[in-house]
Amino acid sequence: MEDPAHLGQHLHVLQADHLWKRFGDIDAVCDLSFDVRPGEVVGVLGPNGAGKTTTLRMLAGILTPTRGRVAIAGVDLGRNPLDAKRHIGFLSGDTQLYQRLTPREMLAYFGRLYTMDEARLSRRIDELVEQLDMADFASRPCGTLSSGQKQRANIARAFLHEPDVLILDEPTAALDVVTGQFIVESIRRERAAGRSILFSTHIMGEAEYLCDRIVLLHRGRAIDIGTLPELLARSGCANLTDTFLRHVGQDNAGIRIQESGIRSGNSSVHLNPES
Repeated sequence: MEDPAHLGQHLHVLQADHLWKRFGDIDAVCDLSFDVRPGEVVGVLGPNGAGKTTTLRMLAGILTPTRGRVAIAGVDLGRNPLDAKRHIGFLSGDTQLYQRLTPREMLAYFGRLYTMDEARLSRRIDELVEQLDMADFASRPCGTLSSGQKQRANIARAFLHEPDVLILDEPTAALDVVTGQFIVESIRRERAAGRSILFSTHIMGEAEYLCDRIVLLHRGRAIDIGTLPELLARSGCANLTDTFLRHVGQDNAGIRIQESGIRSGNSSVHLNPES
């Protein structure tokens, strides 16, 4: 792994240029371009079915774009996938753990896959167990853990090798408030360490609290990109929920707004398609 200081050479740690993804006759992502800069948190925000997961999987090299280009730390992901992926930590909502391994064993396994030296690997495992409050379950088989405990172990796996860019697909989805807060604070800590973070969410409060910039995604297209003040100024709205609805039109988007309590000092407002 290269020293993060080398990223000063790259204006964009992650860059997506005119990405398209077609499944049969359906364009899941359409001509999407944006970047993530060093030490920046960018949120991809939209309702279920907007193309968030498809976008992040293309950026992580799991899906191949129908058209377009992805660069990670200056490395073309399509041409040099192994080199580019060394700079990425990826977490999706359906990431599975090895059920018979403990979180410590699982982290040791992945650290060796990343060719981390043993001293650094041991230090990083201890750091993550402490930071994510995993001490009570770090030596238990993953198959015995709760969903929140499993998600903390998965976050530790993504953060383990201190990648230049973290790509997190709805990392707090379906978690209790305490575990969700651990994840949110972990994202803030990684940004403070200089890492670049791209994460998807349909929780407005998370985006407002965490993001330096926001990509509003609807039906596979970016309908606006910018800082929260920029988005609010362009829409003439007072909050992010109204901004999104102003762009897409509530009837056109088929969106239901659900108030679901308070997280990190903001209303956690979810965007979901009408059933």
